Amino acid sequence: MLTFSDHSQGSSRLQRRDFLRIGGLGLGGLGLSDLMALKASNSPLLKDKSVIFLFMHGGPSQFETFDPKMDAPSEIRSVTGEIKTKLPGVTFGGTFERLAKLADKFSIVRSFVTGDSVHDIKTIVGKDTMKANLGSLYSRIAGPLRKSSAMPTNVALFPQAVSFTAGPVIKQFGDFTSSGEFGSTYQPFVPGVGSGAQADMTLSMPQSRLDDRRGLLASLDQWQHRLDGSQALGGMPEFQSLAFDVLRRGVSDAFDLSKEDPRLIARYDTAPLLPKDRISTQWNNREHYADNAATLGKLLLMARRLCERGCGFVTVTTSFVWDMHADNNNAPCRTGMDYVGRPFDHAVSALIEDIESRGLSEKIMLVCCGEMGRSPRINVKGGRDHWGGLAPLMIYGGGLKMGQVIGQSARHGGEPASEPITIPDLIATIMHTLVDLGEARVTDGLPPGLLNVLTRGQPIRGLV
Repeated sequence: MLTFSDHSQGSSRLQRRDFLRIGGLGLGGLGLSDLMALKASNSPLLKDKSVIFLFMHGGPSQFETFDPKMDAPSEIRSVTGEIKTKLPGVTFGGTFERLAKLADKFSIVRSFVTGDSVHDIKTIVGKDTMKANLGSLYSRIAGPLRKSSAMPTNVALFPQAVSFTAGPVIKQFGDFTSSGEFGSTYQPFVPGVGSGAQADMTLSMPQSRLDDRRGLLASLDQWQHRLDGSQALGGMPEFQSLAFDVLRRGVSDAFDLSKEDPRLIARYDTAPLLPKDRISTQWNNREHYADNAATLGKLLLMARRLCERGCGFVTVTTSFVWDMHADNNNAPCRTGMDYVGRPFDHAVSALIEDIESRGLSEKIMLVCCGEMGRSPRINVKGGRDHWGGLAPLMIYGGGLKMGQVIGQSARHGGEPASEPITIPDLIATIMHTLVDLGEARVTDGLPPGLLNVLTRGQPIRGLV
C-alpha cells in the first residue's frame, strides 16, 4: 500500500486495470510494438524534462486571475481588485498575493483561446489530443515506464492520491485517464483510488521468495512465448523484468509524502487556508471546495517528487471548483476566488519556490489552465458565466523564457487583441519541451496522426 502523510488503507474498489499484477507481473496489454516503445526511453527523441499540467476544472476567470482590467467599467473589471506584480506595469487579480511576488519566474498568456464555452477537459483530453490524455501521447513515444528508473512516464493525480477522505474526481465532463486509440498500456497511472495497483507497487515479500517467483515466472513465460511465437528476452520478457524493477527499486517511495521534510509539507499544505466549516452550506459544490483546499498543495508536492524521479508527464486536477456562476452549485466570483484562488496562489507559489530551490526550473515545466474562461460582464448575482473567447494560461519553467506577458486581450477582456494562442499551440509548446520534434519527423513507427498532433500548432512565440 502506498502511504502518505494523511493516507491510510483505501477501499477495495477497482477503478481501472492494475498497473502491475504481482500474480502475473505483466504490464497488461503490452505487445511487441509496446516493447519497442519501452526501448524508446533512451531515444534521442526525448528530452530530459517533465511537465506538470494543473487543470483548473470549471473554467477560471481571466479577470480575477491574471488580467484584471481595472480600467474597464465596474461590471467588467476584477471583483477582487488587482495587485502589483514584480513585473513593471503588470497586475494580477487581488487574490494572487504570493504569485505576484514571483511573476518574474513564470509567464502569462493573455491571448489564449480554447474555442468554445463547453464544460469539458479539452485542453488536456479532447479532439486536439486524439481524445487521449496529453501524457498518453508522450507515453506512446517514451514508453509506459522509464527504463532508467522504472518510473511510470505518465501519472494522473486526483485528491484521493493524498487524502483517504476525498471524494472521486468528477468524470461527467471527460475522462482524464483516456488513452484514446493508443490502448490501456498508455493510460496514466492513477494512485490513491483504492485499487490493487497501490499494494502491487510495494515489495512485501522476502528477497528469496521474489527470486523464486522470478524463476517460476521465467519458466512459465518461456513456455507461453514458445506457444505464441513471441521472443522471451533473457528467459524473461522485458516488460516483466521491468515490472520486477518497479518493485525492487522502491518506485512507491516517490508517491510517499511521508518521505519529505515535514516543514516542506507544511509549506505546501493548503488545508489550513479553508477549513470546511468556513465554506457555506448553501453551495452544492461545498464538498469539492473542501477537497480542493485540503489536497491541492500536497498533490503538487507529489507531482514534483514524481518529476524529480523521472516521470515525464503528471496531470493534476482537483474537483470541479472553478465554475463561478453564483447559482445553487457555485459561489460568486469574490467568494469563489477566496475558496479556490487562495489555495491556488499558495500551492503554485510553493511549487515554484521548491523547484527553484532544487535547481529544477530547466527540467520541470508547469502549465495551468482550464477548459475556458469567464464572461466579461458580471451577472446579476456577482458571478461570471461560460466564455470560450478568452481564457487564462500560466506557464512556468521547462527552459522556456519566463517573466513576461505573451499577447494582449481586448479592452473588455473577452477576446484577444493580438494573435490568438490556441490549444494546438499549447500542445506544440508542451511537446517541444518534452520531445525533439525534428527527430520525431524522421522517426519511423509513430502512430498515424500522432506526428500531426505534435506539429499542428506552433510553439508559443516569445516562450521558446
